[in-house]
Amino acid sequence: MPFAKLPVSASLIALAAMQCAPAFAQDAADEPASETAVSAAPANGQSYEPAYFEQFAPRNARDMVARIPGFSISDGGGGQRGLGQATGNVLINGKRFSGKSESLRDQLSRIPAADVVRIDIVEGATLDIPGLTGQVANVIVNNTGASGQFRWNTGFRAHNTEAQLYGGEVSLTGKSGALDFTVALSNRNDRFGADGPNILTDGTGALIETQDTKFSGKFDNPKLATNFTYDFGGDVLAHFNASYGEDFFSRNEPETGFPVSGPVRTRDLRTYEDGPEYELSADLAFPLGPGALKLIALERFERDNFSTQLMDSFDDGSDPEGFRFTQIGEAGERIGRFEYGWNMWSSDWQISGEAAFNRLNRVSGLFELAPDGTFTQLAFPEGTGGVRESRYDGSLSFGTQLTPKLSLQAIAGAEYSQIEQTGVAANARTFLRPKGSLALAWNPADDFDLSLELRRQVGQLSFGDFLASVALDDGNENAGNNELVPDQSWKLDFEMNKRLGAWGSAKLTIGHAWFEDFIDFFPVGATGEARGNIGNAQRTSVGLSGTIKLDPLGINGAQIEANGVRRWMRVTDPFVGVTRPFSRDTVAFLDLDFRHDIPGSDIAYGASLFTEENAPYSRRFEIGRDFEGPSFVSLFVEHKDVMGLTVNASVGNVAGARQKNFRTVFADPRPGGDVLFNEQSDRRIGPMFRFSVSGNF
Repeated sequence: MPFAKLPVSASLIALAAMQCAPAFAQDAADEPASETAVSAAPANGQSYEPAYFEQFAPRNARDMVARIPGFSISDGGGGQRGLGQATGNVLINGKRFSGKSESLRDQLSRIPAADVVRIDIVEGATLDIPGLTGQVANVIVNNTGASGQFRWNTGFRAHNTEAQLYGGEVSLTGKSGALDFTVALSNRNDRFGADGPNILTDGTGALIETQDTKFSGKFDNPKLATNFTYDFGGDVLAHFNASYGEDFFSRNEPETGFPVSGPVRTRDLRTYEDGPEYELSADLAFPLGPGALKLIALERFERDNFSTQLMDSFDDGSDPEGFRFTQIGEAGERIGRFEYGWNMWSSDWQISGEAAFNRLNRVSGLFELAPDGTFTQLAFPEGTGGVRESRYDGSLSFGTQLTPKLSLQAIAGAEYSQIEQTGVAANARTFLRPKGSLALAWNPADDFDLSLELRRQVGQLSFGDFLASVALDDGNENAGNNELVPDQSWKLDFEMNKRLGAWGSAKLTIGHAWFEDFIDFFPVGATGEARGNIGNAQRTSVGLSGTIKLDPLGINGAQIEANGVRRWMRVTDPFVGVTRPFSRDTVAFLDLDFRHDIPGSDIAYGASLFTEENAPYSRRFEIGRDFEGPSFVSLFVEHKDVMGLTVNASVGNVAGARQKNFRTVFADPRPGGDVLFNEQSDRRIGPMFRFSVSGNF
């Protein structure tokens, strides 16, 4: 096992900042928006008119959707292959968002609140869009002309990081005749870091080394995104999206090791990554025969230039030691898709087909520090090569109202794919796999609905797992795997929504998934390991979320949003043969947000609490768990009209959550290997101060 010089494992610290809720100046009122602002919507749903959101004074559609009781925005959970059926739970004027690189939240934040006519919450299975189940927000928008928005996010942490100065977005939305357009320039940035001790002990608990550790880093993603919609009339509608951005990432991890015996060691570990990315997508929808045809095309590309360098020097004058690992990867995706839908026998039908071509080209280099201070390249052919996937799939969907309150949606399809790998581990394989879903939605009352869905799904692959790589920070080398195949799963999901009148809304979700060809680390050869298919697995989850309004208790304008999930997972560990949870997957989390918009004023304040438990991980030479917590607590105060601007100030991590890591590294492969060392780290994150300003122009 190379690089096993008692390395320190370090993870990125997630930014725990309160998300502000920008707003127009609130009209003075003694009471918040009443329930009369909510009216019944078509298809047994519910509509929220702009008057409902006045107490929050939203600036854009994202602010409005975020304030709907019991509803949270979801992009579909990620991992979707190609474009496929709809998975996100937000529509605009009854249509899906086009493109992949822009999230639902990004696109909603560029729709001015003044252009939102209303927001309908409906059951997805009742719509004529295959793949949607559960609650869906349909944002009805009427572009009224040119309008601009901006948001500036800044802040700093008390320890280890530089200031976060250049975050935010400026966007312009407008209309010219039949053309609607949006142009947005944004920078998603982050500053992170922590410091604290690492303690290394042997298998008996005896001290090996004490380490003073620190890490800090930054991330910036400047991006230009555009969206154009042209209405030709006669139900002929075209969209074109284009975006270009660049990633800039760096992380520094100095460390000083004080062993029980031997020289003091000073470590310098630096990581850099940058590269451009772009996406072009377009779609055209038009009537054809008894129905309508939609044609979609997409092209995506990203290049990553990655390097990491580790150097250890010693106070006794001995030669320094170190390694450097470099990686240049180019990944792309090209998709063509058609969807033809029609109504027949009082039911909605759709036939669709998709061709997708994915690619990855990667060149890796591994170098060792020589006594003269130069780096000498080592043989590492397994890290260089390419992966190609050509995939074709088709499906037929059917949706109907079985009764006025009971709807059915069924999708039957299959995909054919060919995966080809080049390089020293060249290989080619083909697959034919079924997929589809069956969903029922029942709406027995205006304030109560249930849905049940059974879905057959093919998972997404990470092409980087086909090729070998090295992680210098934790001393692990991952072999490539040219036999890797996508996982397949059956997923059964139940959702129940209950509106509680003046008290808010609540949602219960229960899900169970059966996985085949589950992907995790597995043994390769006598001492190697790689990402691979390790067999069958199961996961059960129960979630409860909702919004509780405190007006009935006399605290007008106040509400609590809660979201909690508990998961139970089972997979057989390929190294020791015991049943365990999925490595590093979430076991449970709880997210609580309190907000009070003071009636008759432009002031709001609140607090949030987030806590999460994740599962330990398992590898051939080590086991461990890394996490941050136990809980992140944040406070904020907001003024909605400071010379027409919304100003939000917050302080995060007031409860002193820390970054922790526990791992045991073995001298020989598990099981049976003797303990090489145990590592325990406990790093300070410290408080986080955030300030944001948003407005319109």
